[in-house]
Amino acid sequence: MTGRPILTAAEMRDAEARAIAAGTPVEVLMERAGRAAAEAIRRFAGPVPALILCGPGNNGGDGYVIARVLADRGVSVRVAALGEPSTPAARAARDAWGGTAETLDHAEPATLLIDALFGTGLRRPLDADVADRLAALAASARLRAAIDLPSGAASDDGALLSPVPDFDLTVTFATLKPSHLLQPVARHMGRLVIADIGIAAASDLSEIGRPLLREPGPDDHKYRRGLVLVVGGAMPGAAALAAGAALRGGAGYVVLTGEDGAVPSAVVRRARDDLDALLADERVGAVLVGPGLGRDAAARRTLEAVLASPHPIVLDGDALWLLGENQGFDKRPAPTIATPHEGEFRRAFGAEGSKVEAARAAAARSGMVVAYKGADTVVAAPDGRAAIAAPAPHWLATAGTGDVLGGLVASRLAAGDAPFDAACAAVWLHARAAALAGPALIADDLIGHLPAAVAECL
Repeated sequence: MTGRPILTAAEMRDAEARAIAAGTPVEVLMERAGRAAAEAIRRFAGPVPALILCGPGNNGGDGYVIARVLADRGVSVRVAALGEPSTPAARAARDAWGGTAETLDHAEPATLLIDALFGTGLRRPLDADVADRLAALAASARLRAAIDLPSGAASDDGALLSPVPDFDLTVTFATLKPSHLLQPVARHMGRLVIADIGIAAASDLSEIGRPLLREPGPDDHKYRRGLVLVVGGAMPGAAALAAGAALRGGAGYVVLTGEDGAVPSAVVRRARDDLDALLADERVGAVLVGPGLGRDAAARRTLEAVLASPHPIVLDGDALWLLGENQGFDKRPAPTIATPHEGEFRRAFGAEGSKVEAARAAAARSGMVVAYKGADTVVAAPDGRAAIAAPAPHWLATAGTGDVLGGLVASRLAAGDAPFDAACAAVWLHARAAALAGPALIADDLIGHLPAAVAECL
């Protein structure tokens, strides 16, 4: 259910060290990286005049290799160096380049700017004059490419250590790094290319990839495909959106408590007073509670009844507000998934460290799978696994889209997906439906595009 692995800066250093210990010299890795980056840049930008900014470390060494390879391909290349290379591999790459290097503060702009100043592992802001010079050269270029990460970006938490220009292309090596997908850094990446340099990458953090969904077979029926119970409340529109999404997301049967709110005719309506009887039905595959539930005493009693049931549960919206800080969901007889946005997350779990660290800590402490929603959604499991979604259309920042996601999570859980996989699949389908819906979408639009998104995953 998950996609490409993601390595932190420390994990990437360890992977490189293992490759070197196994007999691949660092100079060979640098040559592979530079050649792969040069090819990606040449294909993207064409043979336009280029200025390559080289830092003192191995990221700068990659830049010198890129300069040599592009020059060999007939590209007009200039290099501007921040200083003398500080590692043997970078010095060797500079010597192999053989050309002259301008100083960064006197470099003239070019059509294509290639930023090879600092890559993975930056821990402090750039000097102000370096950041200003990078910004000025980037503003004067028509195309901008970054090597590994834009200079000024932290590797692991999406933080901007210094102002970062917008790049058109980022070429990274072996695997993704967390900041390629975490905000605010991710918005500056442009097109993202991962170059294979012969380093094995494995991690318990990954990108959320397109899920593989099982197509119903001849032995399936509506209950086997999954019965979702959506618990309505004070704001019926939210629960109605969730019910429609659950039905379109693959569930075979959806029941919605409450008589208000427009839903597809295939959604079964039941009175709120029927909740206890519905919760006693062994065929229920997942219960979604929270969208539009309300925050009064009646809503609290409803939530307590759901939590006491033996069914898998998805908690969203008002349910998370009512819970506040809670632990021990691993003691429930069935899985629980929470889908908080930032405000709900902070109320329920606090927020320490990066978004990935916070989501992992919340999942471990609560025993739930946590889908921490936002422009950079992170899904974390109690066992430490985590996944980050690729950037989704920003048009999703509108009322009701979270209710649609809650319905999708419930549908995948009822269909039999493992909780972590259910959350990841729902996040992918949600983003894909938004892309298909196009600009100026509203939450209702997503539901109509879910069948096409599901069809891509069969």
